Amino acid sequence: MPTGDETAESPGAACGVPSAQGGGRHSRVQERLPRSYLWWLVGILVSLVGNVVFYFALGWAASAYGGSVAGLVLSAVTLPRVLLLLVGGAVGDRVSARRVLITGDAVMLVLSLGLATLAHHLGAPPWLLIATGIAVGVVDAFYLPASGSMPRRMVAEAQLPRALSLRQVGGQVITMGGGPLGGVLVGLAGLAGAAAFNAVTFAFTLIVLALVRPRYEAARSSAAAGLLKEAMDGVRVAFAHPVLRPGLCLTGFAAGFLLPVLSLLVPLLAREREWGAGAAGLVIGAQGVGMVAITLVVVRRGPLGRPGLLSAGALVLAGAGVLALALAPGTAGAVTAGVVVGVGNGIFSAHIAPLVLAAAPESHLSRVQAVLVLVQSLALLLMNSVLGAFVDLEGATVVLVACAVMLVGVGLAGLASGPLRNDRTGLRPPAEPGRPRRPRTGGTA
Repeated sequence: MPTGDETAESPGAACGVPSAQGGGRHSRVQERLPRSYLWWLVGILVSLVGNVVFYFALGWAASAYGGSVAGLVLSAVTLPRVLLLLVGGAVGDRVSARRVLITGDAVMLVLSLGLATLAHHLGAPPWLLIATGIAVGVVDAFYLPASGSMPRRMVAEAQLPRALSLRQVGGQVITMGGGPLGGVLVGLAGLAGAAAFNAVTFAFTLIVLALVRPRYEAARSSAAAGLLKEAMDGVRVAFAHPVLRPGLCLTGFAAGFLLPVLSLLVPLLAREREWGAGAAGLVIGAQGVGMVAITLVVVRRGPLGRPGLLSAGALVLAGAGVLALALAPGTAGAVTAGVVVGVGNGIFSAHIAPLVLAAAPESHLSRVQAVLVLVQSLALLLMNSVLGAFVDLEGATVVLVACAVMLVGVGLAGLASGPLRNDRTGLRPPAEPGRPRRPRTGGTA
């Protein structure tokens, strides 16, 4: 296993950024991502494969009992996750994100093995599916904020856009291929087989996390205050920060008015216009192509410009694509509009995530990530229901036009924010980095 203190040659001269003296995270702009981060990313993506297969198997088993049980199982995962996210972020900042991840992987390993054993002997009764969903939701509430903060702890700030884009590309590929893989595994071995496969992936990830350590020290929150107070302090810090506040608002509106376009409104639009399932699939696929193409460019070249400026502008572009989708006379126009939506979504995702992560105070990394996930989750849960209801009243075309107007308006409002518009995360070290952060001297345990 490679160590975490390996550094690559600095391309500071090529970027027009002189290298500072010392070992702080802002002192060098590295050309290559650290091997320690790449190993961590492999571990996270392997566990994601197991998760995608496992969630498919859980939903498939629940669907055998009808829509009510299936909805209850999904709610059993979502509800504890939303309720405990802020506490999970506070725990990550207090005891270290790496320890939270190791504990979460160990719990999921034991849980998956236990589920595999019970499912083999008992099948998949509803009580077992609901109990499993609750356990998974609780683990997610602690795991997601810690996992989201790890790139900041493992790579230089200038590398965050590339590091997060690489993670995003891997996640998209796995999500696309995980469904078919889950179908095959469930068909061959049922829920028990999917749970056993999930246990294997978590065992691998647990080994990686035990060996790879963060490269940069991060301040931990004091244990003197209670967890609830620390959790609420994360909300206060996030929405009082001049860059985080507009960044989180953009993210919430994107989750509420952009994400449902593909998952909810495109299928409804296709049915309304009698295009068929194939056409809906082509539009969704075109969006994926546009998004992946932009993300790969960022992985290769780094940020395309000032991240706040591009994130806000990307919502305007995505809104234009959504409007074109609503007005498309046929499937060819809808597919083209899907590409535009994907490009806008890709630019937004590739730049807003590193901006939020870099702007977070070192003592609040996991808590800010918890707020980010919570904002996305609440917006998506609310707007899926609201937009679906409005489609029944006004039709998919009208709702798509409304989403386009909201996205363009929010993007223009983001452009009006000076701190967001002028942020230069990933482009150059800040003028006043403050106290330098010392890399760890050893990357493996």
